[in-house]
Amino acid sequence: MQPLIDIIKQVLTSWQVIAITIVILLYVSIVNYVSRTYHKPRAAKNNKTKVKKKKEAPAALPAGEPEDNITNDSNDELGLEEA
Repeated sequence: MQPLIDIIKQVLTSWQVIAITIVILLYVSIVNYVSRTYHKPRAAKNNKTKVKKKKEAPAALPAGEPEDNITNDSNDELGLEEA
């Protein structure tokens, strides 16, 4: 296990890895600088508050019909009978 740790240390401290890391950091910082420099601030919009209308209450049931008789089935229209 110790030789593997030594090899990893040598690779991470090699001049190639350090140079590429510095180049990548410089590239990212330059890109961030340019994007901040040329970024246009968004224009403030005058958003009007929209008033949402409340949905109307469902129609009241006739006094003689209980709620159990209400169905969305179209069996009556098709002439089908329930088994």
